[in-house]
Amino acid sequence: MMINKAYKFRIYPNQAQAILINKTIGCSRFVFNHFLTLWDYAYKETGKGLTYGTCSAKLPAMKKEFVWLKEVDSIAIQSSVRNLADAYTRFFKKQNSAPRFKSKKNNVQSYTTKQTNENIAVVGNKIKLPKLGLVRFAKSREVEGRIVNATVRRNPSGRYFVSLLVETEVQELPKTHSYI
Repeated sequence: MMINKAYKFRIYPNQAQAILINKTIGCSRFVFNHFLTLWDYAYKETGKGLTYGTCSAKLPAMKKEFVWLKEVDSIAIQSSVRNLADAYTRFFKKQNSAPRFKSKKNNVQSYTTKQTNENIAVVGNKIKLPKLGLVRFAKSREVEGRIVNATVRRNPSGRYFVSLLVETEVQELPKTHSYI
């Protein structure tokens, strides 16, 4: 049976990698807030919001307008649009309140990137991340299974962490037909 498992490690990026992480976090927040504004405007005008497809179709034009969006991981930007679409889906199902703007002053800043073509991998005591390359990390245990995605976080004290979502195979326990 396949299950999802998460591993969290502290990473130690060099100065250039830390700058790129901060840029990626900022760009993800900017894209989320930009499309949140467009979504609210479209909903007030037409009574219908946007979809993930229409938002992601606007990303290439947005990258031409804001050239600095090309410097960061494109999958991280797409995942922030996906998060917004999921937030609106939950809102319309009355599971959550309406999505709010992301602030620089939030305690934890993060971005998520997906695994494509082995762009996320554990190599010795370093982890390979898109656009960042190899980043040193505190390897407290082995990562077992296929890596699905990675979330890079910066906490208020300036420490960086990576959470790896891994799909792994586990053996089902035999049924004993008894109670505890």
